[in-house]
Formats: sequence, structure tokens, C-alpha cells
Amino acid sequence: MTSGPARVGLFGKLGSGNIGNDASMESVLSYLRTRHADAVIDAMCTGPARISDEYGIGAVPLFWYQRYADRVSGVPAIPLKVLGKGLDAVRVAAWVRRHDVVIVPGMGVLEASLPLPALEFPYAMFLLGVSGRLMRTKVALVSVGAGVISQRTVRTLFNWAARLAYYRSYRNENSREAMRERGLDVSRDRIYPDLAFALPAEGYDAPDPQAVGVGVMAYYGSNADRAQADEIYAAYMAGMKGLVRWLVDSGRNVRLIVGDTNGSDDSALQEILADVTASRPDLPPGQVVAEPVSTLADVMREMARVSYVVATRFHNLVAALMLARPTIAISYSPKHDALMADMGVGEFCEPAKAIDSDELVGKFTELEKRAAEVSQTLRERTAANVQLLEEQYTLLDELLFRP
Repeated sequence: MTSGPARVGLFGKLGSGNIGNDASMESVLSYLRTRHADAVIDAMCTGPARISDEYGIGAVPLFWYQRYADRVSGVPAIPLKVLGKGLDAVRVAAWVRRHDVVIVPGMGVLEASLPLPALEFPYAMFLLGVSGRLMRTKVALVSVGAGVISQRTVRTLFNWAARLAYYRSYRNENSREAMRERGLDVSRDRIYPDLAFALPAEGYDAPDPQAVGVGVMAYYGSNADRAQADEIYAAYMAGMKGLVRWLVDSGRNVRLIVGDTNGSDDSALQEILADVTASRPDLPPGQVVAEPVSTLADVMREMARVSYVVATRFHNLVAALMLARPTIAISYSPKHDALMADMGVGEFCEPAKAIDSDELVGKFTELEKRAAEVSQTLRERTAANVQLLEEQYTLLDELLFRP
């Protein structure tokens, strides 16, 4: 550590519309501002303007090419992208050099459960790892997600990013095991819960006993599913539409919720609204609603209004569990199954690639019968997670901030 206040950088896909990523960053920001109030904090991220405006810290773009992304496309963009990869190596190294500590706050930064080009974020993570070692800056991957990756280039870049980090912890045992299978020595790596569990989850009014929150996304599968993307999306949407129709037919109120603010899930939400409106023309006003959300606090506000949740986006699921709402996970990644198992409700998962409306309805009926038991389990597990994250932050005090 240098003399004077610690210089701390936050790195990743932050401020670009992923509510869960920003929630993880909020947790780390709260930790830094509480325990290291004099620290000088800034970020290198995909949404620097939003991070600066909403969180009051300096921020620079993660990729040099970001300034041209909305202005240049097609063949003219190729030389700019190639140039950008070289410039990013210099930019990341220079930025890392100005810090004592760089924290990657949670997120699934070592997985590829959704489509992910190798020369975008995996390349950026690789540059971060190399720069941290060269510049003698402590790079910490804190409560991150990882998974088995079939694409060799993506896997290699992420592996080196993890191997070069000063500190690694994972948000579940599955992530650590995946990294072991990918060839890393994980004997000193720790497991702590998702960082969002450290955020406040209190102060909401009593929920509507007839209301169900349904978290939707435009789900097209993972990197390995690109050839079947349209079929996967159609099957997923058919299952979710069937669920919503059954819920309204049984007299329940439905709140549709997305998990990103960049508009990527809006088409799926509108498609479900159009389907239930067309198929149920006598639907009373207000029985199916969709309120805009921009932060995890907004998502939790929506979840607090309902008594049950069916969630797809990972941090929609986290928000529902934090509020002890009996929940079914529409799982598109092992992280969903791991989280539900860790929270003691692993039986309430349904695969996103193979949604069966009848089976989903059956699970929902069972969930209602066991609602009191499930809620109590979720409250106990959430309290334990909060304590574990406090232990991790105490550990980071020692490892990252001691002279």
C-alpha cells in the first residue's frame, strides 16, 4: 500500500443495465465507504456515465471502442475494433497502475452461461490479471460466479485472469469446483454468498396475498446454443405465457418484472402482455402489470408487493429469496440450482430450456402448500449469508488494506 488514502478501483460490466451487477457493486461500495471512508474510489466499466451520475465516483470506459459503438458498424468498424484491442492493453495497464487495489465485485465474471465473445469481456479480464501482476496492484475477485466453459479461447482468457488474481472467492461451491476442473489450484480459494445479500432487505409493506411476481427475460440459451437460439426462446416464452394465463385464470394478480435496464428483456415482457391480453380479452385492468425498474432496490420493491415469485434473471431470484418470498427458479445456469440448494429450496427449480407448463403449475401448487415452511427457511439462510459476507469484508480489510 502507498502512503495516504487507499486508491481502489472497481472493474467490470457495471452501469450498463445489468441490475445484479450493479447491486454487487453497491454492496462493495457500502463496505468501502463504511470501513475505508478515506479511500479514493473510481471504476473502469461498461457504463461509466451512469456509474458517475448515480454513485458519485469517477469512471472510465472499459473498452476504447465504446465511444464509436453507436456511430460505426459493419466493415468500417473492424479496423477500429482491432485498434481498440491494442489500445485497451495500454489503457487497462495504465488504469490499474494508479491503484493499490482493484476489486471485481461479484457477477458471473468467470462463466459463459449467456452469449459472450472472447475478445470482449474475457479479454478485458485477462488484461486486468496481467496488469495487476505487472503493476503490483492487488486484484481481488470477490464472490464471483464461474462455470464450465466449452469455448477454448473464452476459457483460457478467464482462467488466466483468475490465476493472476491476488484474491479469489466464489459465490457457491459449484463455481469453485468448475475452476478446479478448469485446472486452477483452488485450495486457498474461499466461498461466500452473493454480494447482494449484504444489501438492506427491510422496510416494505405487507404483500398482496393473491399477487405473484413473474421475472421474465429474453432467453436464447448460452454460447453453445447459438444454432438453436430461436427455438430455445420460443419454448421458454411458451412456458412463461402458459404460466401467466394459468395464474390469471386462477384469480391471481401478476406483476411482470425484468432484470436488466438496457431494454434487452422488454420484448419478452411485451410479448407476454400481448398474449394474455389477446387470450383473455375480459381481463380486469390491473390484474397483470409491469412497473419499470432500474436498480435492485426497485426489483425488491416489486418483489415485496407479491407473496410468491417465479424468477428467471439471477438477481430477480436473489431479491425474492432475500425477502423470504416462496420462489420457483427458472434455471438457465448451474448458479440458479446452486443458489436454490444453498437456500434450502433446491426442489423448486425448473430448467429454462425445457419448461413444461403443467409441471411448473404443479410446482407452484406445492410451493403454496409449503409457503410458511419455505419462508422460514429463507429467512434463516439469508441471515446466515449476511453474517458470512461480514466475515469476508473483515478478511478483505486484512488482505487488501493492511500496510
